[in-house]
Amino acid sequence: MNVELVPGAMVRHPEKPEWGLGQVQSAIGSRVTVNFEDAGKLLIDTSKVSLTVVDPDEEDRSEG
Repeated sequence: MNVELVPGAMVRHPEKPEWGLGQVQSAIGSRVTVNFEDAGKLLIDTSKVSLTVVDPDEEDRSEG
């Protein structure tokens, strides 16, 4: 498991940018529950999808 995928971490789905920014709710093995801004709470299998960990401070600067 990616050690950065811990509850509270901010992530994006690389193939679904329309889902927006997501916050990890739980991570058990390769099963990660993420609450996305525009897609809601989803279970992601990280053995099939590599979520991109985002620094929320970097996000704020890129949007302004």
